[in-house]
Formats: sequence, C-alpha cells, structure tokens
Amino acid sequence: MKTIIFRLSLLLCVSLFSIQLSAQSYDKILGKVNMKEEAWFGEKEAREIADHILFYQNEDGGWPKNFDMAKEPDLERMAKLKIEGSHLLASTIDNGATHTQMWFLAKVFEATGEKRYKSAFLKGIDYLLEAQYENGGWPQFYPLRDGYYEHITLNDGAMIGVMKLLRSIANAEKPVDFVDKKRMGKARRAVEKGVDVLLKMQVPVNGELTIWCAQHDEETLLPANARAYELISLSGQESVGVIEFLIDIENPGDKVQRAIRSAVKWYEENKIMGEKVVWIDDPSYSEGKDRIIVKDPNGGPLWGRFNDIETGKPMFVGRDGIIKSHLNEIEQERRVGYNYIDSYAQYLLEVEYPKWEAKY
Repeated sequence: MKTIIFRLSLLLCVSLFSIQLSAQSYDKILGKVNMKEEAWFGEKEAREIADHILFYQNEDGGWPKNFDMAKEPDLERMAKLKIEGSHLLASTIDNGATHTQMWFLAKVFEATGEKRYKSAFLKGIDYLLEAQYENGGWPQFYPLRDGYYEHITLNDGAMIGVMKLLRSIANAEKPVDFVDKKRMGKARRAVEKGVDVLLKMQVPVNGELTIWCAQHDEETLLPANARAYELISLSGQESVGVIEFLIDIENPGDKVQRAIRSAVKWYEENKIMGEKVVWIDDPSYSEGKDRIIVKDPNGGPLWGRFNDIETGKPMFVGRDGIIKSHLNEIEQERRVGYNYIDSYAQYLLEVEYPKWEAKY
C-alpha cells in the first residue's frame, strides 16, 4: 500500500505541471479512483462508473485504453470508431488498461453483490489468460497487433499489472476472492509462467545480471525496440516494478533471490547523485514550461528511464531516434511530454529492499 501511495504522489506532483491532460492519463485517473475508501464502492457514483466500464468492455473480454471511463461515454464518438473499425477500440494492457478496470469492478461487486460486475470481471480473467504467450509473457495488445505491440511488454507496468491481479486471484485475496477454483488454478499457473519468463529476460552484461528492457522480443526474449524514442536499453523505470513484484513472492527460490539482488546492485552502481530535475517557467514555449536537469549537491538519486546496456549511462532519445547524452539535447516537446530521468528506485532501495533483505 505504501508503494502505491508513493507512486500516486509522484504522479500527482508531475500532473501539477501539465498544461493539458493527455489521453494517456485516463487509466491512471481510474487507478486513483480505485484508491477510494471501501464504502464508496457501494455508492451511486461508483456504480455509475462501473456501468461505464461495462459499456467499454470488448467482446473478447478486454478493454481499450485512453478513454475516460469515469465519465459518461461519448456515444457519438464510439459509434464512429466502431464504424471505422478503429484500433483505438482494441483490447490492451497498455497504460493500465483492462487490469485497472477489473480491479474497479471487483470492488464494486464486493460492495454491491450485483452479478453483472462479477460476470464482466470473469470475462476479463479469461481474456488475460488467453492473451498470455506460451513462454509466459504478455503482448501489449491482444488479439495481436503487428509491430512492437507484439513484444512482451513491461513498459508502463503492463505485464506486471496483469500479474499482480492474477496473483491476487490465485491467492483468493479480497476483493477478488469470489473467483472460482478453476480460474484460480489457471491464474496461479499463469503467474508461475510469468515469473519464469521474467527471470529469463533479465539482461546479462559481462556475465552479471542487470535489469530489464521495457519490452522484450516475444520469441528470443532479448531486449527490443518500440517507438522511435524507446530504443533497446535497460529500463530504470519499468524494472522497479519487476523487482517489487519479485520481492512480494513468498519463499523465493535461489533464482528469484539472485534476480532481485543483481538488479538492486545495478541500481546502486548506476545512481546519479548531485543533480535534480526541475520544472521552469519558459514563455518561449507554447506550454510555458520546460523540464531541465540542474546541479545540486543534495540532488539525487536519479536513474535514466533508458540506459545504455553496456555502460549503464542514461540515454535521451527524441522523435528522431538519435541517442543524446543530456536531456537538454532533445526536443522540448519530449522533455515535457515524457519522463526520461527520475528517482525511480529510491523507495525500493531505501525501504522495500532492506525489509526484504532482512527477511531473506
């Protein structure tokens, strides 16, 4: 719970500097709503949102991303997208889609007992189980969509978000303890396969395990490219979620313990001190803001979101796909629209990992 609150606090701080809410934030908004008090999920407002979520669920059981499901659906827009056969309606686990909606429905079902929410949730489980690759990974979109969308996707916590939900189902934890034993068993096996592929994907450098890429090839399991500014690299952001998931495994075996300690070692060895990220007013840009890195003796620790696999140094890549060494060398649109460097692993190193290490 502390981890979730910490993450949400960081997200809120960033949003204060946003000039306009982007579509990519919608599932994160729903995620915040998921944090409300238990009693709220039985109230009218929660049921209305749950009904919006039911409206957006696809026949395959999944949900699309980038729709504000806390609001009344735009029926005219939806009708147009369906006529066009738009990929915007495709089911995905990107940006928190599907597993976020499922958490919400489970909480409303627990509070109200209304079976339509349970039915939609169970349909969502079947979707997630079907979407898993035989090797244990999950693609960004299912049914599969050509391109980097087919890669095993850790970016933005996609696969880890699914695995957290399935693990709670497998363990019959509230509010998902209503799931039948057959699906519970399938969820348990899916998580076991997921852990296995995570261990296989951890990137070795000179014989030492490091961390993970934001996406891995679905066949070779090697690090893979995504968008022009998301190149093969070690992901300082996404790997934190992987480690946190592994840390929560009860009675971890030697391979899991080795993976955790190796990844933490990488973070310790590659942290950046003496610098901090700041937002400044800059009227020369249409947004009126810019994000820069400045020297500060008390600054840090920081890690790059993308890091060179061999050197561990941060990579800053704009829409031209060319690697730069500093944040100020890429275009301002990317500097303010994408988070390239942050204190991603600070809470992990200072709080979560020491507790785990003391236990094991």
